[in-house]
Amino acid sequence: MRAFVTGGAGFIGSHLVDRLISKGHGVTVFDNLSSGKKDFIKHHMINKNFNFVKADLIDYETVLKELKGHDTVFHIAANPDVRLGAQKPEIAKKDIIATYNLLDSMGKLNLKEIVFSSSSTIYGETPPIPLPENYGPLLPISVYGAAKLAAEGLVSSFCHSFGMKGWIFRFANVVGERGTHGVIVDFIKKLRKNPKELEILGDGKQKKPYLYITDTIDGIFYGYENTNEQTNLLNLGCTTSTEVTRIAEIVVEEMGLKDVKFKYTGGKRGWIGDVPQFQFDIKKMSKLGWNTSYSSDEAVRKAVLDLLDTNL
Repeated sequence: MRAFVTGGAGFIGSHLVDRLISKGHGVTVFDNLSSGKKDFIKHHMINKNFNFVKADLIDYETVLKELKGHDTVFHIAANPDVRLGAQKPEIAKKDIIATYNLLDSMGKLNLKEIVFSSSSTIYGETPPIPLPENYGPLLPISVYGAAKLAAEGLVSSFCHSFGMKGWIFRFANVVGERGTHGVIVDFIKKLRKNPKELEILGDGKQKKPYLYITDTIDGIFYGYENTNEQTNLLNLGCTTSTEVTRIAEIVVEEMGLKDVKFKYTGGKRGWIGDVPQFQFDIKKMSKLGWNTSYSSDEAVRKAVLDLLDTNL
């Protein structure tokens, strides 16, 4: 396989590239480095089966040129920070156009396979039940979630209109080595500045499933290799979840701190567009034979240990 990975220098994308290279596939990473880091993929630069293109998916002609000669597209590129949408909603427009440019280029080049990284945020505010892939209506409450849902629609429509095959993976909160944003990163940075007090956004009772990065990559490949519909829609998560206050406790424990005062900003949301609680129904992946290696709490702790070894 010759794989084209958008956002391949980012957190999830770079781990996906590692796995593709380890399987002997050729890889082109297409990334504008707005949030990705060249350091995450520098160990592949001497590999003759690896190519890096610094460019933006908004640049249609460059996408069309660089996509030529590939077999499968892994579309990971997007604004990675849910919170940013409330300050810069134009990011959604860019992400949607980027997805359209990619799919339209695939159609022109007769490329038939796309694997897309979506998100739990597409579900919006939902009842406190495990959410299956066919839950609806889908009414996102964040600009990020809206952009992901729009991209899902584009992937599905292009697959059915142009004989492509698509895999859409809705991720839980992915954490681990190379993480660049999110609650764990925020807590570590705050506690390094002030080890006596930790500000926690909201009431600390927000509760979500956290998925370790290696489980995420395992799930992507397992779903890709074991489903064969025109459009394959799959939740990637675990059966457990973790409260934000528990994450704070784990970070404090692993940093070896004592008597840290937790200061809550109040309200049930951490930020505009935050979904305080959700849980995936992952029966679809389980029936295929896939389950996570780590529980949500274990994923959080492992990610904390990973990130404490880095200069955030």
